[in-house]
Amino acid sequence: MLLSVARVSKLFGVEGGVLLNLYTTFPDDFSTEEPLFVKIDSLAVPLFCDRFERRGKTGALVLFADIDSERRAQELVGKELFIEEEERDDDEFYFEDLIGFEVRIGRKRGEITDLYDHDFNPLFEVEIDGRRVLIPAVEEFIAHIDFEKRFVKMVLPEGLLDLD
Repeated sequence: MLLSVARVSKLFGVEGGVLLNLYTTFPDDFSTEEPLFVKIDSLAVPLFCDRFERRGKTGALVLFADIDSERRAQELVGKELFIEEEERDDDEFYFEDLIGFEVRIGRKRGEITDLYDHDFNPLFEVEIDGRRVLIPAVEEFIAHIDFEKRFVKMVLPEGLLDLD
């Protein structure tokens, strides 16, 4: 997914340099290892920076690799620049975030009291009816999480726990 981060505002010098107007979405930790993208004919074309100098909070001077003349740089003036933003899953969470949550398994209620985070077999420790049981910490068993009300509804395969 591409995120709009700047606009090429004008030329700088005769060797293909340009000045950028940086948007608030421009990352503070921008690395020239990563390309900026410009859309040309609806295609995202990567532009690697040979030189990147911030000019105040909202500006930057940039020399792009392969843009070595004023004529080629002129083609970029007025165009928006983008960075590739990692896809974020808004449902992302860590199992340890669920410690202290109420757990509902069928009609039974309990609490997730601990997480044993073994590489191949992470386990929730759950206290139900005064007993501590271990349940595999896998997303397939989690039917619903309510972070505001701090509860987890789990659906377990039949026979995994004997809670009756």
